[in-house]
Amino acid sequence: MSERRALVTGAAGQDGSYLAELLLDEGYAVVGVVRDPDTSHERLAGVRDRIELVQADLLDQKGLAATLRAHRPTEVYNLASPSFVPRSWEHPVETAEFAAVGVTSLLEAVRAVDERIRVYQASSSEIFGEPVEVPQTESTPLSPVTPYGVAKAYGHFIVGSYRRRYGLHASGGILYNHESPRRPVDFLPSKVAHAAAAISLGLESELRLGDLDAQRDWGYAKDYVEAMWRIVQRHEPGDYVIATGELHTVRRLTEIAFSHVGLDWQTHVKVDDTLKRGQAELHHLVGDAAKAREALGWQPTVGFDELVRLLVDAAVARLTSS
Repeated sequence: MSERRALVTGAAGQDGSYLAELLLDEGYAVVGVVRDPDTSHERLAGVRDRIELVQADLLDQKGLAATLRAHRPTEVYNLASPSFVPRSWEHPVETAEFAAVGVTSLLEAVRAVDERIRVYQASSSEIFGEPVEVPQTESTPLSPVTPYGVAKAYGHFIVGSYRRRYGLHASGGILYNHESPRRPVDFLPSKVAHAAAAISLGLESELRLGDLDAQRDWGYAKDYVEAMWRIVQRHEPGDYVIATGELHTVRRLTEIAFSHVGLDWQTHVKVDDTLKRGQAELHHLVGDAAKAREALGWQPTVGFDELVRLLVDAAVARLTSS
């Protein structure tokens, strides 16, 4: 049995799959929590024979405790949560259950089994909502405006509460938007990259978008997963903003993606007012990761332009091989 064992909830997702790969490279034995262990998990294809997949319900505290006892992890990374923010308006109760109650259930299970287990909680820039300051740091007051953001804020606060009350090594990574070829096309950068690739191959003719002036702080998922691991390795637990510190518009994202395949985006992109979020659109969410740079030695390795080109190349490869 490996001395270092990690349990990753949401292991089949974008972040979970990259984290599983990183942990394996670091010599961990990895247990991944998924909804159905017998299902083919495409993102885990490269490491499927090197990790153990198990089923566990975040809302079942006793079941979680049994899973912890059976696998005895030294570290737990809680990445299981609905991540597509607009959908949280359609399923607010489910979002609250997993992103808020589920976190509490997991912390209670850790307390019951072994308080020495180190816990990482996936927080989100959505907890800042309409921020009171720009850029945001770990001390920026929370003001979430979406069901997802509100639920994540609860999870963020409860981790801090358990850290203070029980002395748990429980930390939070306040991650800003981070993308990769493993993101579904529901997410804007993947949607744009897919459209640019498909149009360049003659498979599609146009892309409909909402607010081209909307801005986000976009980074590369593999960089952000490394930050998660570094957070847990710190002697003292705490919360960290993980971000690039740069804002880019949807227009710029689209321009880079289409130019990478030799197309003029203005010829193919149509603005669809029904896709605009209106009052639900968030502004000025950009993070200051100074604490992570200083305490963790972390910084992004992939810039925005390179990230967009990476997404487009992956979309072209996917479409030409299918």
